[in-house]
Amino acid sequence: MSDLTATRVDRRVSTGRSKVPEPTAIFWTIKILATTVGETFADLLATNLNLGLTNTTIVMGALLAIVLVLQFRSIRYVPGIYWLAVVLISIVGTLITDNLTDNFGIPLVTTTIVFAIALAVVFAVWYASERSLSIHSITTRRREGFYWLAILFTFALGTAAGDLIAEGLNLGYFVSALLFAVGIALVGCAYRFAKLNAIFAFWLAYILTRPLGASLGDLLSQPLADGGLGLGTIGTSAMFLVAILGLIISVTVTQSKELVSWQADRR
Repeated sequence: MSDLTATRVDRRVSTGRSKVPEPTAIFWTIKILATTVGETFADLLATNLNLGLTNTTIVMGALLAIVLVLQFRSIRYVPGIYWLAVVLISIVGTLITDNLTDNFGIPLVTTTIVFAIALAVVFAVWYASERSLSIHSITTRRREGFYWLAILFTFALGTAAGDLIAEGLNLGYFVSALLFAVGIALVGCAYRFAKLNAIFAFWLAYILTRPLGASLGDLLSQPLADGGLGLGTIGTSAMFLVAILGLIISVTVTQSKELVSWQADRR
């Protein structure tokens, strides 16, 4: 086991409080897959299964609350619990935006601005309270509370911004997905080559992955007549959920092997 891995596992086990995964390639892959599911699964429940936006929001909100309780009570990062929370908060974030737009008639421009301001306020209060927005400092319940609140608003903002660009500006799902993908690539290049602040780069990329996932979800699931590929919400949701499950299992197995190796090294 490498010195970096040994140090990482040692820190997690010794503190028992590491609640957030490292932003690796697998992290970003699962994140994008989860955001796509957030878009398609919300549509599946609300429209295809005829639960409606209100009932779907209540059910998904209740499930999210239960999983977040488990997440807060765990003493370290548990892949299954953490990523289930991300998937559910992605769905809830989508539903919040859809409720405001469809049930209350609030324009996408307004919701995009409101959620952007709300997210900025969360970051401001978080920094004023903790003096850091780093994901590596998520070691207390208060910081974890700020973390999940920020994530909720990134999903709601991403849904509004993605719908605004794809539908409100009539650019289509493919062009919208391409624009956000380019935006993420530019953030990555700015971090790697222009020394963009790591914390700022992480959160900016995190925000942009939401509308990217939403645009991909709509591109795959929507009918051909509406600019999609016609795979449907059931097929798209199932495909991405299976991919997420496979990656979570892989991460869990790797984490278990690291832990066993760390314990052997300690003997």
